[in-house]
Parts: sequence; structure tokens; C-alpha cells
Amino acid sequence: MATETVPTGAGCVLAAIDRSAYTESVCAHAAWAASRLGAPLEFLHLPDRRQPAAPSVDWSGSIGVDAQMELLRELAELDERRNAISQQQGEQLLAEAAALAQGRYGIAAATRQRHGSLTENLDALQPDVRLFVMGKRGEHADFDRGHLGGNLERVARAVQRPLLVAARAFQEIARFAIAYDGSPAARRAVEMVAASPLLRGLPGDVVTVGEARGEGGQDWARETLAARGFEIACHRLEGAREEALAAHVERAGIGLLVMGAWGHGRVRNLFVGSTTTEVLRACRIPVLLLR
Repeated sequence: MATETVPTGAGCVLAAIDRSAYTESVCAHAAWAASRLGAPLEFLHLPDRRQPAAPSVDWSGSIGVDAQMELLRELAELDERRNAISQQQGEQLLAEAAALAQGRYGIAAATRQRHGSLTENLDALQPDVRLFVMGKRGEHADFDRGHLGGNLERVARAVQRPLLVAARAFQEIARFAIAYDGSPAARRAVEMVAASPLLRGLPGDVVTVGEARGEGGQDWARETLAARGFEIACHRLEGAREEALAAHVERAGIGLLVMGAWGHGRVRNLFVGSTTTEVLRACRIPVLLLR
């Protein structure tokens, strides 16, 4: 395992990267967020351990014991070489990510490689994380069918920190929108945006599809954000939530969509097929999921 360069102190922006088409965008979104937050930046890579399964063969009677032992030794050496190559490729990927952050935003990013599942690693690291960043799809996702990456679905269910889901390409964010329905999760999202430096100074929209429920209407959301200096416009849309939001962000030139993420319990486990999933699929811009 290569030497890790790990940031000191809590509250870093942690970006999970692989060799997917989203990697450069994830790096750029993470560097942008770290520069806005004034937070340390770290890139995490998990070497790909996917190997073709060895066939189960009964060699008895086919080759001698010595030949069988030699074959097993060669297979072990091949596996070791594959792991070493994967490790070296990961180090190169992390170095390129750090160079991008340094070149674009002047940020000296920390890097590390770890083993195990992405969800387990992010869960273990999140006490020292302020914001997670990852792409909508990883290197093994089915792009033709438009599916979200399996890692994204698992991570979004597991982590409790804000999660910035990067779009395919990075563009400097000049305007944001908050999907607002008056629910406790939506109110919390408004309060978090108001309190954070991430979007401060940028104009934004509060967008409601249908009627807002609960005590917090659009006026409350606008006033809460305006009290922190935000310039906010309110919009009420009709139609299917994911389609209406996707149309609005394209029409209004929105660069980032903010949503309250899933709750706990039974509803939280319905991520696949949920409205949140459909919004992530429909919108071609980054989405910030807040709890």
C-alpha cells in the first residue's frame, strides 16, 4: 500500500474516484466545493479487486501433484502482479486528481487508497468528513440503460453527511435551486444552505412542484435564505416532480440542484425507483443531497 497523505482535523471534502468517465468531473466538483468551504480536500480510491472467477476443476488424474502445485504457484503470482498493477494505477489516478485540484484551485489535496467496499470505507471515514463527492455512475455502471451506479445508491442510503453527486461534466456553478416541498427534510436543506458558505453569494431558486406541505411555505424558505444575504426567486411548478424539476433547471440555467435526502426506516430503503432516484436520473447537473 502506498503512503497515504491524509489531512489533519475534521471537516474535509472527501471525493471517491475511480476510472469512470465521471472522474475528472468529480475531482473538479470536489476542488470547487473545498475552495468554497475553505475545507481540506482528500481523494479516495479503492483498487478494483474484480477478478474473473477461477473454474472449479478436478485435476486428479489429469496432472501430477507437482504440476498442480506449480500451477497454483503461478496463479498466485499472477494475482499478486494484478494487484500490484492495480495499486500503481490507483496511485497514478490519485496523483492526477491532486494535480487537477492544485492547478485549478491552488488546493494541495491529500490522497489515499484503501481496501474493502466503498460504503464501508465512507461510513468509517465520515466522522472527519464535511462533504462527500462522487459521480452518478462508476466505471462498472450500465451507461446505455441510464442506471445510477450501484455504489451511489448504497452510499446515499448509508452516509449521514451531505453528498454532492457530480454530473458528467463540470461547469462553474453560478446559480442554484432548492427542491422544496415544505417537509422537514426540505426545511432542513434550506437551513443548511443558509448556514453554509458553499453557495453563499450565488443567486438561487426555491422550486416547489405542486403544493408545499407542512408549516414551512416558500415565503419561509425565501426569508430564511434572504436573512443570510441570498438573492432568491420562488417558483411553483406542476406535473411529475422529476420532469418538472429537470425542465426548470435547464430553462433557468441552474448549475446545482439541492434536495433533502432520504429519511430513515422503511421509506429510506425505497431508494431504487423513488422520486429522488428519478430526479438524479433526469437532471444533467450536479445534485447536492442534504439530510
